[in-house]
Amino acid sequence: MAEITRTEVAHLARLSRLALDDSELDQLATQLDVILGAVAKIGEVTDATDVKPMTHAVPIENVMRPDEVRPSLPREDVLVMAPSAEDGRFRVPRILDDEA
Repeated sequence: MAEITRTEVAHLARLSRLALDDSELDQLATQLDVILGAVAKIGEVTDATDVKPMTHAVPIENVMRPDEVRPSLPREDVLVMAPSAEDGRFRVPRILDDEA
């Protein structure tokens, strides 16, 4: 696979309407070359029928704590701080029409 050139990166930058200086063009040319090499390596795989789909490269486990009931603030104290309250609840502006 041919190496991506600084001129090609400059062309991509123009198409993307990105203003890049010389050092950024050189840096991106190197980085894009590495990325394209990795994609080409993946393209070399000929048979992936036994490969199971996965979402992460390493196993991930959720670490969950047990639910515990804890005391919360009294409703009256919370509603006193609300901008608007009605019938023991927060009052919020209507966002749907009556027809919904």
